Amino acid sequence: MAEEIRNAEMGSAAAATATAKSSSLWPSVLRWIPTSTDHIIAAEKRLLSLVKTPYVQEKVDIGSGPPGSKIRWFRSKSNESRFINTVTFDAKEGSPTLVMVHGYGNSQGFFFRNFDALAKRFRVIAIDQLGWGGSSRPDFTCKSTEETETWFIDSFEEWRKAKNLSNFILLGHSFGGYVAAKYALKHPEHVQHLILVGPAGFSSDSDPKYETLNRFRATWKGAILNHLWESNFTPMKVVRGLGPWGPNIVRRYTSARFGTYATGDTLTEDESRLLTDYVYHTLAAKGSGELCLKYIFSFGAFTRMPLLNSASEWKVPTTFIYGFQDWMNYEGAMEARKQMKVPCEIIRVPQAGHYVFIDNSNGFHSAVLHACRKFLSPDPDSDFDSLPEDFFLSQSNASATTILP
Repeated sequence: MAEEIRNAEMGSAAAATATAKSSSLWPSVLRWIPTSTDHIIAAEKRLLSLVKTPYVQEKVDIGSGPPGSKIRWFRSKSNESRFINTVTFDAKEGSPTLVMVHGYGNSQGFFFRNFDALAKRFRVIAIDQLGWGGSSRPDFTCKSTEETETWFIDSFEEWRKAKNLSNFILLGHSFGGYVAAKYALKHPEHVQHLILVGPAGFSSDSDPKYETLNRFRATWKGAILNHLWESNFTPMKVVRGLGPWGPNIVRRYTSARFGTYATGDTLTEDESRLLTDYVYHTLAAKGSGELCLKYIFSFGAFTRMPLLNSASEWKVPTTFIYGFQDWMNYEGAMEARKQMKVPCEIIRVPQAGHYVFIDNSNGFHSAVLHACRKFLSPDPDSDFDSLPEDFFLSQSNASATTILP
């Protein structure tokens, strides 16, 4: 899953604006502005002010549920229509469509460093998955892995219908990669190419690390953490529970992950401030999609229904992209590639970790354009048409190209 889960990342996000002075007797530290959808969209606009390419933000109505659906979110207490927060960036006429799906604990604004470069070659559309970011946050009432997967797959399909999209390139990061892969398995007719960036779902209990985890789980500390996991205690609950101290904790994480301990390019002061503010609001809002955690993953972020098990059923050409320091192990993708009957590439980007698109944005753009080269005409003005030599491209067989360390 995402790095944000493994490290119990409580997210990245800045202190919400301090409340105005009042005559209240409460200490000022106990007063803060709670978040809301309006706060999230406003923070999103501030973050995307860093992007030069014009875009349109919209709330795409996905209705109250597809006909005959038995998915539990359609049976929640409220019957109002749901919507998916969507941003679409200007592109040249005839450009291929690239749909970008964020990971666990994130939202579409995490791609802010990529929109300008990618919009030069694609019609870029980024979404907040149902229950995340500025999208609707219905009551999460799923009770199984199957129901939880369908929550995300069916809501995405209803969004696709509402947007009248077909034949698009689908890119998903981390948990978003898991959702994108599951969607492509169910609806391959709509996906031209699948790009999985540090995807979750390619490890299982056969992973050697699983035995180490089992030994830890047998200790009293492991038993407590496992109980919290199975109780669906998410990192976001910590952020909410800290109240006025939540923003500072989030800011400290953001500064560390993308600053002091950055794998590649560090955030500028403005980038850090705006990203922190944005993510705080997305994490502190009503819990919804985050509650998928225990149904999709067992303790330690091992997938309950690994994508490796369905690799032989793959119908869409696929490119995997990993940072060299990504904690997601690319060897799972290599195992999957052996079983796939469609073209498959594995690209590793240097000077990058799990957030490869932030750590080394230029390298990430090169990898995406390489993956989509058959859909793009040559661009003499582009700096990203070919992969740098340090990506170590090598031909592995007739149907798959692998980039090895």
